[in-house]
Amino acid sequence: QVQLVESGGGLGQAGGSLRLSCAASGSILIINAMGWYRQAPGKQRELVADITSSGRTNYVDSVKGRFTIYRDNAKNTVALQMNSLKSEDTAVYYCHADVTVFPPLRSIEVWGQGTLVTVSS
Repeated sequence: QVQLVESGGGLGQAGGSLRLSCAASGSILIINAMGWYRQAPGKQRELVADITSSGRTNYVDSVKGRFTIYRDNAKNTVALQMNSLKSEDTAVYYCHADVTVFPPLRSIEVWGQGTLVTVSS
């Protein structure tokens, strides 16, 4: 079993910064991709950013140039540095990972419990 534990988030001001962190633990063989999704009230969950084990990153257009995703493969952690916050960044943010586990050998998707980010204008 694999767990993702998130930290950070909370209340931020427009133009300010917040940082989210996520740590994976359990019967992990390889973490392939890690990332962050978000879901605003009344909207579908969307990918914010993800990063592969080799460090290749991907961002949704609305956060490019403002958010940066970091990963520490040795510690099985991922972080999201959010700068120049906007009110439209308000959402519940979820950590996500594609993990190869053993035993038995298989690939699974794991989600964190979610952390609320509220940006005040």
